[in-house]
Amino acid sequence: MERLKGRVALVTGASAGIGYAVARALVERGMKVVGCARNVFSLQKLSEELKGQGQPGSLTAMTCDVSQENQVAAMFQQIRQDPNLGRVDVCINNAGLAHDAPLLTGQPSQWRHMFEVNVLGLLMCTKESFKLMQENNIDDGHIILVNSTSGFEVPKRKAVHCYAATKFAVTAIREGVRNELRELKSHVRISQVCPGFVETEFAPRYMGEAKGKAMYSSFQCLQPEDITSTILYILDAPLHVEVNDVMVRPTEEA
Repeated sequence: MERLKGRVALVTGASAGIGYAVARALVERGMKVVGCARNVFSLQKLSEELKGQGQPGSLTAMTCDVSQENQVAAMFQQIRQDPNLGRVDVCINNAGLAHDAPLLTGQPSQWRHMFEVNVLGLLMCTKESFKLMQENNIDDGHIILVNSTSGFEVPKRKAVHCYAATKFAVTAIREGVRNELRELKSHVRISQVCPGFVETEFAPRYMGEAKGKAMYSSFQCLQPEDITSTILYILDAPLHVEVNDVMVRPTEEA
């Protein structure tokens, strides 16, 4: 991580859960972090907290719904024009969501929303991050996709079948981007982290508060800091090493 001190990281979906923990950890290690989310109140509070602690890095909160092309474009333009930023060295594509929308009975609006955030938003942020890397002659950048174990195996629960389809798409995107980077003879690396159950606001949002909390309390889940540690491990890999896929599961997960 020493080589990344003073450099810029973009973390999407940074207002809570994994993204929030990752943003904090990168600031603590001296990076200039852009944390984006639809609601940035918690990020603004975190920015002030980290500043008050005298952390070596900084956190800039930006409002962005990654499913909206115009908002993504505006965010990258803001990064580009900010004299303290101006670049992206690391992109952590963390924003994602699920709806209880089975394949045979779900609402098309809910399917569409999952694909817009989990797939198209991730694609746009990946593309724009790489574009900024090229503009700044950054050849040791890193793009990390926060995927899911559902990107490799479809759960039996019908509520998450469409969600799994979006995550299988992310796995295909990771390999496709890797191939395109090699074709360009770029040394920018791409990785994905695929967590199992992580105790965040994620399940209560799509299952309902009571069901989500009950599921998390049924066994010892992963914590956001566990995924943060995995991401830091990937970023710290030697430059000639590309870690493509890391599966992270709780030991008690079936």
